[in-house]
Amino acid sequence: MIAREQIHAVLDHPVYDAEGKKVGDAKHIFVDDATGLPEWVTVKTGMFGTSESFVPIKDAALVDDHLEVPYPKSTIKDAPNVDVDAGGHLSESEEHRLFEHYGIAWDDAWQQANQPGEGGWAHGGTGTGTAMGAGAAAGTASGPMGTEEGFRAGTTGRAADTGDDAMTRSEEQMHVGVERTEAGRVRLRKYVVTEEVQQTVPVSHEEVRIEREPITEANRDEALSGPEISEAEHEVILHEERPVVETRTVPVERVSLKADEVVEEQTVSSEVRKEEIEVEGLEDPDDPDARGRRY
Repeated sequence: MIAREQIHAVLDHPVYDAEGKKVGDAKHIFVDDATGLPEWVTVKTGMFGTSESFVPIKDAALVDDHLEVPYPKSTIKDAPNVDVDAGGHLSESEEHRLFEHYGIAWDDAWQQANQPGEGGWAHGGTGTGTAMGAGAAAGTASGPMGTEEGFRAGTTGRAADTGDDAMTRSEEQMHVGVERTEAGRVRLRKYVVTEEVQQTVPVSHEEVRIEREPITEANRDEALSGPEISEAEHEVILHEERPVVETRTVPVERVSLKADEVVEEQTVSSEVRKEEIEVEGLEDPDDPDARGRRY
């Protein structure tokens, strides 16, 4: 249970679901009209925080700098749509829908409110209710708190007439945030291709060449060493070079993937509402345009 003194520690702080996933930021807290204790917290959800979902705060816990609620994120995001600015209070039908969505029995809640002692807060008197947060409004509700009618009146409430002569003009402001999502995946894949490679290398070979030399005094003895008339053969072995190809695997480079962050400008648009105050029934001779003027 969140105490009234902890409300400011909850507003604008993260809200996590039962699985520890962030749902959004707490924007409003609605207190019970009779007890003044927090009953509901609204959470900004969606890509840009444009949606606001109601979550029961009775069983929530304030942990460090965030609020933990015992409901999954999907259940919270699918909660019935309720207009937070509709008088600052929940209507009976809206609260019925929220009770049904979160599996809370309306009759059981009413019986718990009428328990004897301090546990049953709906025992006579008049309660007040306040929606705390941006655009909050105060309200009062009266009724026999010991009956179901009084319980329903105490939880729904209505707008109060505080007797103040001034009006508060409010408007919605657009706040744009960013969230990180997966845009795609890139893989490195290595495969083998075969290609033709040509390379020119020098090769040599031997060729036969006939040399004739005349008989001279220097070679006469060698020339007359054999028989005078005979048949003979002489064989010469010729050699040549041929290209021999072999392949060797050697590392040539390393390839890796790195992600660089690129910042670009994107323009987003959204509809925002604002209140305008119009002057009616004012007659000012010094300012003839005062009547019907909007502020």
